[in-house]
Amino acid sequence: MLATARGLSIGAFGAAAGVNVETIRFYQRKGLLPEPGRAYGTIRRYGEADVARVRFIKSAQRLGFSLEEIGGLLTLEDGRHCAEARTLAEQKLDDVRAKLDDLRRMESVLAELVERCDASRGTVTCPLIAALHAH
Repeated sequence: MLATARGLSIGAFGAAAGVNVETIRFYQRKGLLPEPGRAYGTIRRYGEADVARVRFIKSAQRLGFSLEEIGGLLTLEDGRHCAEARTLAEQKLDDVRAKLDDLRRMESVLAELVERCDASRGTVTCPLIAALHAH
């Protein structure tokens, strides 16, 4: 890691956290990541806590949490709000399960329509297009 005794430059911070500089700035604008102060004429420096916070944000995003939801999780990160964090995770799990149900329904309908296409080769009307017009 390209660190100085005073911390990481924004470029080194991004590399350490696995994100680009614009992502860091975006998280700062969204209030998910504090912007460090700087002395006049110097560049901002970031620390390991900042790297850990960005990694937390990225991990939560991979689990499907929105940036707004992540902001809520960040307020609970001191470890003393496990019940609240669990409630948020349960809500996200319910959302994921509902999406999976929707995806299974979509898969079933699309599989049926593809099968109809195979069964009706050479006809004038495409069953897939006709079914989409009907809905």
